[in-house]
Order: sequence, then C-alpha cells, then structure tokens
Amino acid sequence: MQTYATLTPVDAPKGCAVALGYFDGVHCGHRAVMAAAVQYAAAHGCTPAAFTFALPEGQTLKGGRILSAAQKHARMADVGVEICLEPPFEAFRALSPEQFVQQVLVQCLHARAVFCGDNFTFGARAIGNVTLLRALCAKHGITVEIVPMAQYGGQVVSSTRIRAALEEGRVEDANAMLDAPYAIDWAVTHGKGVGSTKLGTPTMNQNYPAGTLQPCCGVYITRIRLGGRWYPAATGIGRRPTVDSAADAVVTCESYVPDFCGDVYGEAPVLEFYKYLCPVRKFNSMDELAALIRHAAAESQAYFAAK
Repeated sequence: MQTYATLTPVDAPKGCAVALGYFDGVHCGHRAVMAAAVQYAAAHGCTPAAFTFALPEGQTLKGGRILSAAQKHARMADVGVEICLEPPFEAFRALSPEQFVQQVLVQCLHARAVFCGDNFTFGARAIGNVTLLRALCAKHGITVEIVPMAQYGGQVVSSTRIRAALEEGRVEDANAMLDAPYAIDWAVTHGKGVGSTKLGTPTMNQNYPAGTLQPCCGVYITRIRLGGRWYPAATGIGRRPTVDSAADAVVTCESYVPDFCGDVYGEAPVLEFYKYLCPVRKFNSMDELAALIRHAAAESQAYFAAK
C-alpha cells in the first residue's frame, strides 16, 4: 500500500474508489467500508483507496488510539486498499464541505466513487453529513455508497465500544469487533531486569506511548511474533506492586515468552492479546510472583496448543 502523508494528488490514472473515515482500530465496520471500495475498484478498473488522517503524537480524537500507525496501515492493506491518503488533521480541518469534496476527493484522489458509514461527517466543525456528501459529489459525477453499520451483540460496532471492552478486560469482545486480535507493536525497551535477575522469568518490555489506549491492568494470554515465528506468551500490564510499591510507579507492559531466548531490544514485534486472566496484585514474595508468571505462561501454551 502506498501512503501519502500530505494533501497531494495520488498516482491513480484511472481514478479511485475511496473509503472515507478515521478508521481507528480498522474494526469490522471499517473493513466493510474498505471492502466495498475494493470490490467497486475491481469491477470498474480503478484503484482502491482510503482517505484518513494523522494526529500529532500524543493527541487523540475520541479516546486513546487503538492501533499504531503501522498496525493501522497493515490492516488496511490486508483488506486490499492500495492507496492511503493520510494528511495531518490540521491540513484540512478548516475546509468547508464544498472545499473538502473539490480539493480532497476531486483534485487529490480523482474519486469515481466514495464509501462510508451513515454516520460519516466532514468539513469544518463536521457540519457535512452523508446527505450533503451525495449532493456535492453528484456535481462531479462521483458515486456515493453508504455501507450498513456492522453489528455485534445487537449494537453498532464502534471504536468507543472497542475501547470500553479493552479497558474492562473483555478481550474476546474487542477482538470480535475488530475482526482480528487486538495487538501492539511498540519497540522493546530495557526494564529494571527484575524478571531475569530475581524471578527467572525474563520479560520483554513494550510500554504504551502517550495518546494510545491502554487496556485494563492485569495478566493476559498473548502471543508474540519473533523472527518470523509466533510464540505463546504471558503479558502483564500494571504498576508491579510486588517489586515497586511507589504510588507513582509507571505502568509497564511486560511479556514472558517461555520458549524464546534472544536479544530483541529496539525491535518492534507484534504482540496479540487473546484472553484476560487475572488482575495485577501484590504478592508476599518474589517466588509467588514468579509462580504466577509461569502459570500464566503455561496457560498460554495450552491455549494455543488447543487451537
């Protein structure tokens, strides 16, 4: 997938079928919008594209970002999107609805058709809706298709619902709405070495950057991709009360991978979350903490062996 980071004409000589949205999480509803654009492009000989936008580091729209930019792009490409126009939000936030259609859809994306959910808004202060989008696009011969909102548990799927599920430890619900495992790909950083020196369970630290959604603190069944292979893992998110009792201790994200030994500092492996096991709590000894970590890792190995 080719990504354009500024408002510039894309390389699509035969025009584009464009999916519209912020696409935080690239959940099943977002995928349906993109898939509709991909199908139209295949049938009409044009390029499947998406228009989204980038926020400054640490800034959020309606809540912490669910995916990193790399994860977001990878999932969009998996659906079949070939071009992604992703300018900074500030580059177009002041455009009127008419200017948005003319400058973004016509001049930059050479749109032949656009696809969105019925809650799509655009233009300065989000004053444009799908009715206005149809009217403005019709003047340029652009087809507008509204894709039905995806449902889960009898309610519309949304990034807000996914954030709530992750913040409450309901990983299975989040994954069902995402239509893929919730995952992070933060760089592995150095910790305090407690796992390797005191517990006998060396861990990989992938701590959450500012502006990103942090799931409920606790212990999770996860798997991690290292050297082209997936490994079962146990991941703990929290303040580590057994080893750091300070009230202002930072929240860490540490994964124990029992079947792996190697140096991955500086790498950014994908870590997928599958099940919440238990909350983080303070143990009476390091031995008790180490036993929990090993037990969680064994549960992870059994979970993936059963699959």
